[in-house]
Amino acid sequence: MSKPGTQAIRLLLVDDHEVVRLGLRTLFERTGRIQVVGEAGTLADAVTKAADLKPDLVLLDIRLPDGSGVEACREIRANRPATRVLFLTSFADEQAVMAAIVGGAGGYVLKEIGGESLIQAIEAVADGQSILDPAITRPILARMQALSKPAAQHEGDPLSPQEQKVLALVAEGKTNKEIAAVLHLSDKTVKNYLSHIFQKLQISRRSQAAAYFVKRSQP
Repeated sequence: MSKPGTQAIRLLLVDDHEVVRLGLRTLFERTGRIQVVGEAGTLADAVTKAADLKPDLVLLDIRLPDGSGVEACREIRANRPATRVLFLTSFADEQAVMAAIVGGAGGYVLKEIGGESLIQAIEAVADGQSILDPAITRPILARMQALSKPAAQHEGDPLSPQEQKVLALVAEGKTNKEIAAVLHLSDKTVKNYLSHIFQKLQISRRSQAAAYFVKRSQP
């Protein structure tokens, strides 16, 4: 949390709706604890401005006109690991949450959050903490716990290196077509790999695959 006399958090605001950005900027300016150093409405603009402005934190929507906020998060964090990312979005989809976590986000909160709670979340993430909205924490934790037993059962039957690459891209929220492009495979081949992965892990949904990947990636 910010303390009296400490420097304001330098924040880059990323949302494709100008009215949303205006409302958030007004909220933050009233506090004096958060300084909005820039705004962006697209993935490309967010990555460019994050590199130029070097903010302490990027407040980012999950869906942008030219791509996924998760992709922006990965690029921003790869270019400058010191910059933290907090997702502020309307979408509580499990797969989106998992992709955000894998992508290096420090937090994920819904737009239903109150003003003071959002400010506290920004301060916490800027301070190095991790934040998940209570509305999505319980189902995510339940999914992780449900996958813990199958994960242990299949340690003797690991995924192939190519299956692991496919799984990692699924966890990033990529579609079959996007995975095919990255790995230079056909859509049908990717679909076959996913079928094998789901069979090995005894799962049936992409969000479960993302949860498995996150759990397996934890030290």
